[in-house]
Formats: sequence, structure tokens, C-alpha cells
Amino acid sequence: MKVAKTGNEAFAEAMRQINPDVVAAYPITPATEIVQLFSQFVADGLVKTEFVAVESEHSAMSACIGASAAGARAMTGTSSQGLALMWEMLYIAGGLRLPIVMAVVNRTLSSPINIHCDHSDTFGARDSGWIQIYSENVQETYDNLIQAVRIAEHPDVKLPVMVTTDGFILSHCLETLDILSDEEVQGFIGESPERPNLIKSLQENKPITIGALDLQDYYFEHKRQSAEGMFNAIKVIPEISKEFAERFGREYSFFEEYKLEDADAAVVVMGSTAGTAKEVVDKLREEGRKVGLLKLRVYRPFPAEMLGKALSGVRSIGVMDRADGMSAVSGPLYPEICGALYDVNGKKPVIQDYIYGLGGRDVPMEDIRFVFEELLRTAETGKKEYTLKYIGVRE
Repeated sequence: MKVAKTGNEAFAEAMRQINPDVVAAYPITPATEIVQLFSQFVADGLVKTEFVAVESEHSAMSACIGASAAGARAMTGTSSQGLALMWEMLYIAGGLRLPIVMAVVNRTLSSPINIHCDHSDTFGARDSGWIQIYSENVQETYDNLIQAVRIAEHPDVKLPVMVTTDGFILSHCLETLDILSDEEVQGFIGESPERPNLIKSLQENKPITIGALDLQDYYFEHKRQSAEGMFNAIKVIPEISKEFAERFGREYSFFEEYKLEDADAAVVVMGSTAGTAKEVVDKLREEGRKVGLLKLRVYRPFPAEMLGKALSGVRSIGVMDRADGMSAVSGPLYPEICGALYDVNGKKPVIQDYIYGLGGRDVPMEDIRFVFEELLRTAETGKKEYTLKYIGVRE
């Protein structure tokens, strides 16, 4: 069924169809609508969820951790400073391998105070043990959240998942959405494998301890187990995507290759900007210029080997970072793309980094065309002009 919904409405609708056991949340712009709409579903009796209104985002994640550790299917949503306030608990959720699913609306971290989009919030949590999935449009927002439940709960993964959408650009943007029936969603996600153990630890004669002190004897091994979940997710994510495609006709992978097969120059980009960049690629192709695009969908686990193969034939690559690494070298995505290409055989491409769109700054087609013009020039010369450049900022 085709409907018109915003990114926040798509998140809320997917959560309603998932019907989690527990949702704990605290409002923050521009993600407030997600839990606000969901709380109305609870009030109207459309879900069986226990909705916990807490006093902060730290408490929201804490409540989700407690619920998930007891076997409940737990979800929440947040953005920006809210995600930052969860920082301590994000690592606990990842370390305990709890399959919590969180809807995140990407918004810049203060200061200065800003409520619009960049990726600094979720990039900051990249090493917390959470799988991270980014959305280009409202359809992907909806589909990604549904798939996230299966990914998180897979017995070989058992890690929390955050699904992101760009603040205001998608969260408040009305787009056409092909929505599934409630029965289709429930048939896809199935019964939670944790549900048979719900509150079992509180009822048995042999209680367990969650989050105990873990010193030199075992800490390393337990962290290695969490890493194993990430390694396993490399295999599990495509399997779940394939099943989703077989059922519903929409297939997703770790990344999308757009006119990349014969490209001399290409950009790597995440989130909603990919849609604009595709338009630029089409226009340049009409002019006979060999350009392409790689849209990274799954940032954690980072698909380094697959990325290296996909980009190995490109002569010049521009990494578009919607976050500043504050390292005076590059944004956070650039070094990971470089790492993915380090072991590629043959001549390595020239790679340059472009910081763009911070604090919700518009990214017009002219800016992306400028990037491609530079990349085509470096493809011809084979010489790197610089590593880092800011585009769309007033000097």
C-alpha cells in the first residue's frame, strides 16, 4: 500500500508494526515525533508495548538495557545530544550483546547549538559496539528499521542496532512510502528468540548477574566475543536483506553502486545526499563524463573488503564526510575508505576528503558537481591536490 509519510512517521509506523515489549524514551528535536506518535499508538491500544517515559536519554537506554537483559524486545529513539547523553549506556548495551533497536535522527552535536543534520552524533558512537545503518530516503528508513530487528536478534550477531535518518531532510520530509501490512511485518520478524526467557532470571532459583565486574582474567575475551558478533553480521546482513527482497521486492546491501562499473571518478557518500549526488552523476554522464557513486548504507560493521573490491577500478575517489573529525587531517569516513583500499592490488586511486553540510547546510548540486570536476582532474593527472577540503562553507 502506498502512503505519504515523513521519516519520523515511517519510524513510528514500523515500530507499531514491530510491536516491541518495551519502549523507553525521552523527547529531543528532531526525533521527538517518533516516540510521540508511538505513545499515541500505546494510548489507543494499537500495541501491547510497555511505554516508559523517563527523565533523560541516559535513563531511556538504561531502561532498554534492563528490559532487553530480561528477554524483552526493546526499542527507543533519539538524536544528537540525546545520543551523547546515552554514551555510557551505549557501550554497556553493546558489551552485553543486547539486541536493542534504536531509531536515530541524525543531528549535529553542540556547540554551537544547532538542531539540523550532520552525522557527528552517530559517527561519534561508531566504536560502541552498535551496528549502524544509514538511510537515503523515507522508504529505506522504514525498511531498515524492520530488518534491524532480525539483524539484532540473530543468534550469531546479538548486538544492538541503530538505524539513522537525516534530521529534517528526511525526518520531516513527506515522501511516498510503500508500506507493508502488519501481518507481513510480523511474519518477517517472527517471535523474539529471547521471549521464552522473559523475566526467567527473576523467577528461577538460580539467579544470574548482569554486568558484573570483569577484570583482567576475562574482560579481553568478552570484548572479543562482541567483536565476533560484528564479524558474523557481515554474513547475516546480506542473508536478511535477501529474504526481505524475496518477500517484498526491495533489496539492500552494505552499499549501493551507482554507475560505478566504468567510472574514472566517484564519490563515497552516506544518507540523503546520495539522492542529490545521483542526479549530478546522471547529468555528468549525459555530458559523456565517466563518474559514479558509492552510497554506504552499513557503516558498522564496516565492509572493508567489499568496498575495496567495488572501488578498486576507480582512478579518483572523493569521500564526502558530513562530520568533521576535528583531527586536522580528515573527517571520520575518509581514513576507513583509505584502509579498505590499502591492500588492493594494482595502482591505488587518488583519494580526497570533502567535509560538507555541517549543521544542516544545504548541499546543492553545484557543490557536488564541483567535487566531481576536481576528481576528474585528479583522475587525469594522478596527482593528489590535497587531503582535506571544506565545501559549501563561507571563507
